[in-house]
Amino acid sequence: MSDTALMPIPGTVDPVPVARDITPRADGRADLLGLPKARIRELLSEAGLDDRQAKLRAKQIFHWIYHRGTTGFEAMTDIAKTMRPWLAERFVIDRPEVVEAQHSTDGTRKWLLRTSDGHDYEMVFIPDADRGTLCVSSQVGCTLNCRFCHTGTMRLVRNLTPGEIVGQVMLARDALGEWPKGAMDVADDASESEYRADGRLLTNIVMMGMGEPLYNFDNVKGALAIVMDGEGLALSKRRITLSTSGVVPMMERCGEEIGVNLAVSLHAVTKDLRDEIVPLNRKYGIEELLTACAAYPGASNARRITFEYVMLKGKNDSDEDARELVRLIKQFKLPAKVNLIPFNPWPGAPYECSTPERVRAFSDIVFEAGISAPVRTPRGRDIDAACGQLKTAAEKKSRAERDREASAA
Repeated sequence: MSDTALMPIPGTVDPVPVARDITPRADGRADLLGLPKARIRELLSEAGLDDRQAKLRAKQIFHWIYHRGTTGFEAMTDIAKTMRPWLAERFVIDRPEVVEAQHSTDGTRKWLLRTSDGHDYEMVFIPDADRGTLCVSSQVGCTLNCRFCHTGTMRLVRNLTPGEIVGQVMLARDALGEWPKGAMDVADDASESEYRADGRLLTNIVMMGMGEPLYNFDNVKGALAIVMDGEGLALSKRRITLSTSGVVPMMERCGEEIGVNLAVSLHAVTKDLRDEIVPLNRKYGIEELLTACAAYPGASNARRITFEYVMLKGKNDSDEDARELVRLIKQFKLPAKVNLIPFNPWPGAPYECSTPERVRAFSDIVFEAGISAPVRTPRGRDIDAACGQLKTAAEKKSRAERDREASAA
């Protein structure tokens, strides 16, 4: 059972993040996954290594974790044999526990994960012909209560740590077999390119899973720094997209300090309707949000802002809505594209999906105005892995049900 209290639901104020970079473990060991080299060095020093040793070991451990996918110190062959048990007694390189793994008929994969203090969250991998995208969660639950989103019906429990965020990427690479093979010893002057996996299946990351990433800014920033670090997982910032529902005060910091692509959950073009669909709009309205988008550092025609727009029958899908969307994008001179997302149903949802004909008509109006407006193909609907459907299976099934399914498989 989990032993962590729920985070307070903020109402009209932003949530206060839990100041934690490592989730405490019952065995007292510190999990090094998701920590920068400086923090690993600090922990090694606190455990008794002198400064020179701590610096060297931190560099070696960091390399083994992120270039080799190593989960145990015994495999670290350039660290003295006598030191490896000493490290194992004090530290661990953990992965989130996989409670359940599901495969969709379209190739999409979804994992139900559990933290070391007993909280569940999900991640999704979406393979395409030319890319493989991992949809990563940033919080356990969510506080935003967007009306179209199943995750929004969950309670917000806590922020995920950098290790729990990076751990999703590590698990995906484990599952896809994307760690380099071959010689294990690492020379000081070795080129990192020698340790890369060829033909990676995981090419892109989207911070679009459970939670609002900008309400967990510091931990998301720390996790993505490791993902983008040339000595870490070495994924280009141009292949990472962070999606926000519109936490305006954090958007400029996101562009300056993280520097990844920005996606904004817009979903409506009038105040009244966006207040209903995305309640955060009552705090940061459409004009304030679009002003922040126009000022987003690094945005350009080469790096456009993506507006996510879920298509809801009879709510936001009229020709007038499409024309107002075009007007707003042009008024704020935004380098933008629009992702039109057919609504993905879930039990008790208050909306229906627009008809294919209505979606196409909406898309045509936006395209004709010179703005890209592709219709996203729903993926993973049969395993509740599609956009807006993530809600941990722990809230939908009992543990006994999962155990019976596992034994019958």
